[in-house]
Amino acid sequence: WYWGGLTANEAKEILQETSEGTFLLRDSSQSDFLFTISAMTSAGPTNLRIEFKHGKFKLDSVLLVRPRLRTFDSVVHLVQHYITLSRSGDRAARSSSSTVNSSSSSSSSSSSSSSSVQLLLTRPAYTSLPPLQHLCRLAINSRTPQVQDLPLPNRLKDYLRDYSYHV
Repeated sequence: WYWGGLTANEAKEILQETSEGTFLLRDSSQSDFLFTISAMTSAGPTNLRIEFKHGKFKLDSVLLVRPRLRTFDSVVHLVQHYITLSRSGDRAARSSSSTVNSSSSSSSSSSSSSSSVQLLLTRPAYTSLPPLQHLCRLAINSRTPQVQDLPLPNRLKDYLRDYSYHV
């Protein structure tokens, strides 16, 4: 779901016909931010900047919400958190921790319109299909709490356990 140097308009085109919650990660077109999450929201395709301060990542947000937003050691951990939050049924937790500033188009801050939207990240937009090896690791890790108990060679068990993100 990382698309690299995609522009805001290119991300909008990709997300235009998708359902709410579809997202991708791209390089930010603003020099003071490293990354941007482009997501389909109830307001349409929306761009959410990711701040990097003091060695931590967090979403750019309205001042009132900013103190409640968590910080993360990596962008992957940030995205994983919001995917998990979006998939949970707790609407109160989602609305208090995932209302963010958004930019609905344009890559320059002076010409983009900003508003507050609820962030839902439920379905990544992949640049290409992930390899079968990766999909198998995700499937096994999501369904098996104790990989070491599986009747598999130790090398394969090590590969399956060597995935630090919650599935």
